[in-house]
Formats: sequence, C-alpha cells, structure tokens
Amino acid sequence: MAVSRRRKGAIALGAVAVVVALTAVTATNHELQEFFGIAHEPGEGLPFQPRERAEMIAGEDPAEAGEEAFEAATIAEQFSQARYAPGIVAPGAYGAAYSQLTAMPSTAGNWREITKLKYDSDDPRYRDYASNSSGGSGPVTGRMTGLAADEAGYVYAAGADGGVWRSSTGGGNWTPIADGLPSLSSGYLVLAGDGSLWYATGEANTGGTSYVGAGVYRLASPRTGSFSLADRVGGTELESTTIKKLRFFDDKVWAATNRGLYSHPMGSTAGAWKLEFTPNPDYLPGGSQAGTANAAYKNIVNDVAGDPHNGKHVIVASAWRSGDTYNGFYETADYTAGGWRKVNPTGSIPADDIGNVTFAFAGDGSKLYAINQSPRLLNKASGTVNSYLDGVYVSNSGSPAGPWSKIADSQKLANSGSALKQSVGGKGYGPGIQAWYNQFLQVDPANPMHVWLGLEEVYETTDGGSSWKTVGPYWNFYFSCWSIYDAKNGCPKTTHSDQHSVAVAGGSVYVGNDGGVFKRPVNGKTNREGHATDWVSLNDGTIDALQYYSVSVGKDPAANGVVVSGGLQDNGASVLRANDTVMGSNFGGDGGDSLADPANGCKQVQEYTNLAMRVTENCNANTGDGTLSQSTSRDIQPYTASPGDEPARFIAPFAADDHNSSVWVAGGQHIWVNTKGFAIQNGKGWNNVYDLGAGHLATSVSVSNGVAYVGWCGQCNNAGFARGIAVGKVNDPASWHQVTLPIDGTVPNRYVSGFGVDPADAAHVFVAINGFNRRFTEGPGAGVGHVFESKDSGTTWTDVTGNLPDVPSNAVKILPNGALVLATDLATFYRAAGQTGWQRLGADLPLTVGMDVEYSASDNTVYVATHGRGIWAFSLGQL
Repeated sequence: MAVSRRRKGAIALGAVAVVVALTAVTATNHELQEFFGIAHEPGEGLPFQPRERAEMIAGEDPAEAGEEAFEAATIAEQFSQARYAPGIVAPGAYGAAYSQLTAMPSTAGNWREITKLKYDSDDPRYRDYASNSSGGSGPVTGRMTGLAADEAGYVYAAGADGGVWRSSTGGGNWTPIADGLPSLSSGYLVLAGDGSLWYATGEANTGGTSYVGAGVYRLASPRTGSFSLADRVGGTELESTTIKKLRFFDDKVWAATNRGLYSHPMGSTAGAWKLEFTPNPDYLPGGSQAGTANAAYKNIVNDVAGDPHNGKHVIVASAWRSGDTYNGFYETADYTAGGWRKVNPTGSIPADDIGNVTFAFAGDGSKLYAINQSPRLLNKASGTVNSYLDGVYVSNSGSPAGPWSKIADSQKLANSGSALKQSVGGKGYGPGIQAWYNQFLQVDPANPMHVWLGLEEVYETTDGGSSWKTVGPYWNFYFSCWSIYDAKNGCPKTTHSDQHSVAVAGGSVYVGNDGGVFKRPVNGKTNREGHATDWVSLNDGTIDALQYYSVSVGKDPAANGVVVSGGLQDNGASVLRANDTVMGSNFGGDGGDSLADPANGCKQVQEYTNLAMRVTENCNANTGDGTLSQSTSRDIQPYTASPGDEPARFIAPFAADDHNSSVWVAGGQHIWVNTKGFAIQNGKGWNNVYDLGAGHLATSVSVSNGVAYVGWCGQCNNAGFARGIAVGKVNDPASWHQVTLPIDGTVPNRYVSGFGVDPADAAHVFVAINGFNRRFTEGPGAGVGHVFESKDSGTTWTDVTGNLPDVPSNAVKILPNGALVLATDLATFYRAAGQTGWQRLGADLPLTVGMDVEYSASDNTVYVATHGRGIWAFSLGQL
C-alpha cells in the first residue's frame, strides 16, 4: 500500500498519496502566505494533512514501529500486518474459501449501495483547514490499478479492491463487469491484439491495502460480456498471488508475480501456467524454506520484457523493494531451454541497486524505457532523502540488456513544474518518494519520443526525456494561481495523486491513481508552468471503488434521515447528509477510524492516521477562508508530554460507549479515555488509564456500559508476532488487566481485529480474528478459527467460527436482539439470535473486503464499510 495523503498510503505502503510534506511555501501572494504560512518548524503553518506529513518525515522515531528502516514504509506496513500468517499459503486456498462461501445459505433481503453518487473532493461546502477542498482533483473514487481502452471509446478500469468497470463513452456511465469472480483485487488489465480483455487479480503494490487474488481471466467479448469463473486462464497456480504485469510475446502471455515468472499459451485458457523463472525456489509453496517469515518476499518479479527482435530472449526485473541479495535483472537467451542468469545491464542503471522496476516499449520496438526504485535510498534514515527513485532510463537499442541512459531523476522532475519541489524545510517528500508504490510508464504508440511517467504526479516528455513537464501536479495548493475561493482560483484541474495505471487510445491518455480515472488528449495543452489545462475526471459517481476503513452513522439534525460518514484510503473522510445528491469530503488526506453521535450525525470524530483525530460538531461544514482560526474542527489527538508523540497504528482504533456517546476510548501504546464527549477541546482532554507495554499498539477497541476491550499487537511484524487483549473499566484505571491468551489453540496468535460487546451484559463479548498480516503476500485460508466468544470478560473463550468459510474476519457487531453481523475479507455474514450456524447476509453485496460494521438504531439498519466498493446498507426489517 502506499503512502497516502494524510500521512500516508501506505504513507501508506499502498498506500496511499501523502500530502506533500515539506513542499515549498513561497509567498507568491498574500492569500497563499496567509493560508499556509511560512514553515519554520517542519510543517508549521501548513494545512492539517501536510503538517502531519511534514512532522513525520522530519523526525518521528522509526524504531517505534519496528518494521522498516524508514518511517514512510512503516506506517503502511502497520496496517498491512493484520493478515499475515508466517509462511506461504498454498495455491488453491482462495478457491476453497470461495467454494465454501458459495455453498452457504443466505438470509432474505437485499443490500443497497449508499455511496453510488459523485464524491467531490473539492466540495465548496467543506473549505476547512482540515480538508483538501479546492486542491484541484474534483470528483474522485478509489485506487485504480489497471486501465485499458480501445479506439471505439470503450474504457476498462480496475479498482484496487473493486473489480473491473466498463464505459462505452470514453469514460463515465460505468458498469461493473467482474462481480462474478472470487476476487475483486486488481493487479493488471490489458487488451490483447485479438480484442480480448485480460484481467490479472491480486494487486502487486506492496502496500497495506493490497490484497492477493485468484488468478488471471480472459474475457473474449469485453464490450458486451462480463467476467465469470469460466474465463479463468489455467488452474489454481496463480491463486493467492499478486500480479504486477501481463505481457504478450512469442505467442504467450507472461505473468510477473510475487512467486516468479509464469507463462501460458495465448491460444487457449486451458492447461496449467508454467513457472518459467524464480530466483529462490526453496521459498515457494512446498519448498524447504516456505515456512520462513520472509518467504513471501523472496521471489518477486516486477516486470518482464521480451526482446522485440528475438522473442526467445527474455529479461526480468526481480526484486523486493527494501533490498535482497537476489535483486536484479535476469536473462535467458532462449527461455525454452532455461539457462537463466543474473546479469549486469549495461549503461547507467546500477546493477547493485535494482528495486521496483517498470518497463515500457515504444510501439515500433525501437526504444525501451524503464523506471527503477532504489532499495539503497529506501533504507536510509527517515528525513535524509527526498526520494526513493533511482531514475528513469531508456535503452535506445530497444534491448532489455541496454545500454541504458538515465533520462530523469527526482531533481529533474522536481524542476519540471512539480508541486513536490522543495525549497523550504529541507529533505522530505520529493518526486519518487513512493516509487516502490507509485509507478506507471507509457510510450505514445505513434511517437517513441513521447512518454508519460507516473509517480506521485504525472509527467510527460515529448523529446525522449531531455525535458519533462509535470502535466498532473500533486495538487494546486502551492502555486500562485491557487485561491481557496473558486471565483479567484485560476489553476486548471489536476489529477489525484499517486499514479498506478495508464492507457492510450482514441486520441486520449487515461491515468489511474488513488483517486480514480482521469483523461486528457494525447497531444494536450499545458500552461506556462507545464501543467495540463485539459484534465477531465471520469469519476462520475457510477464507479464506486471507494476504499473505506470505517463507517459512522447518526441522525441528520437538519433533515429526515441519517448522516453517513467514514474514513477512506487517500480520500479523506466522506460525509453524506440525508438530502445530498453529491457526497462531500469534510476531512482530507487519509481517513482512518471514525465515530458519530447516534443522536446527531454531524457530531463526528475523524482520524487522519495514527490517532491524529479531529472533532467537529457541524459536519465540518465551512465555506470560509480555510485558515486554522476559522476551522470548524478541533485537533484532539491525545498526547503525553508533547503533542503527537503517542505511538499508534496507522489506522488506530477508537470507539464510543454504546450506552453513553460522551465516553470514548482510544488506543495507541496507551489506552486513553475521554468523558467530555464532543465538548472535548484538545488533546489534554484525554486521560491515560493504561499502558499496553513498550512496542504494543492497539488494533481494536470496543466499549459498552463502561467496560472496554482493547486488542493489541507487538511485535506487529511477521517475525516474532505477538498479540493480546486488555480489559478494564473506563472510570477505574486500577481495573485494567491483560487477558491471558494461549499461543496455540483457542484464540490463535493472530491479529485481533474487532470486538462485539453485548449491550445487555458487558462480560459477554465476541472477538473477530484476522488471518494475515501483509495482505499483498497472503490470501484467505488460515486453517484456524475466526470468531470467538467469552462470557466471563475474556477469561475463557469458545470458538464459534462454525460453518464460516476460512477467511480473515475484520469486524463483529452484536445487534440489540442478540444476533451477530460479521464482516470478512470476502462477504458479510449473519448469525441469528440463539443459533450457531452462519448465513450470508442478504444479496447484492459485492465480494470485496468488509472493514467495519455499524448498527443504526434510528433506521434499524446495518452499515458495512467495504475497502473497494463503498458503503452499503441492509435494513433489518427485511429479515
């Protein structure tokens, strides 16, 4: 997952486009200076998200997270740790889980999609200090990891966790066409020469919100058809893998996966995929080293290139982004005979510093371009480098062997009109800082010198890399054309940040990023800064690929209905009021956990990340000047000696007591209690009631009738993973204690994802156990229980998984009548009061990840936040 805006995507790994941290703040006009200020301390004077990002880069201690050697990767990886089970999941586990699922009974009733309408990131109703409104992205949706288009105006877009969408109008009026598949995680999408559409499932971005898939599918008639299980290419060989690229040459389709390089004949979907190359076969499923903690990172192939003059000559780029002894280029003169060897590419590419690589051939095969991310830079200390990009290269012979010439680096791109150029504050967030997560490369089929490059921004060259333009800047905030007032804002619209996919057809170039799909003419116009003046957002509300972490619901104080809000991967927090026809973004960056007052849904708490929380009592509706003094939200991040120093997970948990909306519990390393409710003024309003222990960070929180349950992990990484549960009364610090959990057997040693506390008896609790840590390396199938019940405050537990499929569980909720609702990585389930068997809850809910479940008493409805297909609602009156 990558870095995201709020402190992100993955900083998140994943995830998610982080707000520009130390971008230059030049006092080009009074309005800019007033809005942003001039940075003296890292981030001082910046809006909420950039300020948080700046402070993080400037010196947060990476040792607190204990994962990677740099903070940017650790944050996203923290989120991804939820699903890792040490070792490798054998191919076929995903299919087995799906078969279990389809064989289960379903309840009566249908789900309805709440968020299938336009989501405006620039909504003028929310021009608050804590929002990104007026930044220039316009209507957005979730991350797009695959794009394909043809000359007749058909466009196909693959959401990271949302499946494939089709438009017949050059973008817009989208229809989902892959909902019949067992996985909606998207790795790559491409049209073959015969017009068929090939869909590789399993997102290959090594980020916290990236999931494995269920193989490759070929749709013969993509303009009219939809994907089905019958379209799968090969057998189960590519299940529970991620696939970064599909390439076609020598009458074969080639798949670059996290388990090596595979090929399959183009002429048929039958027959198994052939493993052509892997650098460390002992770490594959069934190998002698498959059970080691780092097995999932030992065979990653990022891209493959066939010699256009000799299809038998093949080169692959194989590497783990953080560095490994196997990282590098590998070559065979004749793949039919094997003979793979590690090679040193000639020219200026550093053979000893190969990371995440993307190749792109010119249409006539005369040139081969490549992006290379640097593991060496990635492993330097946080704040000492601007970028993890080694460079962009071209092989002017068209040969993957080179010689290679460097045509761009971070500094050159920064000077091309980038919003990430930094002249104030030192090192931080420059072009390519997320090169391990953000990459696309596309050559104009009609012009080998015309190239589009995607990193955090979109860059373009028309002279083979001698010069570049930032045609899609990160955002418009730091440019002199910008104003928070639309009537004065002279900046053209830009794309969303964090680029992942690209396609060229019909005179248009399409780009996919953390905010959806955007297009402009192939030979479009730019202004004097080099910024495109003709981007069009294709996120018209019919493509709901939004990736929620949470959902919160409360009555609308001004209308008959409810306010539905929630935190999103790299798209802030959304707010949908009862009579809205457009959904607004009232908080920017990465959204995290959230809560709302059931009696007034405009009283909200939204998390940026890492317990950077803000409270609003009016939905954060603000049409003012965007300055901090005029903000309608308040910073309430809990802290000890100084603001912001509480160690916490990337998506850190908090919750209100289901009997008293003025009592909240939040978890980092410490457990914090607020008894002031929405009247809390700042971080000092929290009381520190319990220390989970050094390196232990809260993963889930639930509170009922004054009793709180907090799950934690630490070490949270795959090697040495540990977890636990703490229980106590919110008004009695002396009551807090750790529940003794067995390492094996009941309540397994896996991530504690969520609690459901009985509102009638706080000693009665259910816990949802997740299956894996890093989701981009593992798939469903853990072989142990997923839901457990305790009737004595966690002293003893009973496995109540029953007939559930073997998939990770994320959130569990006890309804007022004693029934259970459970959200998992594949579906949402229901267990009726007094019963032991589970059913699928209703119909029409897509098979994507359910992250959070909430019950609204005001409309007797269950709301589920999915991480790829928006928010859905199920009225319990249907049962």
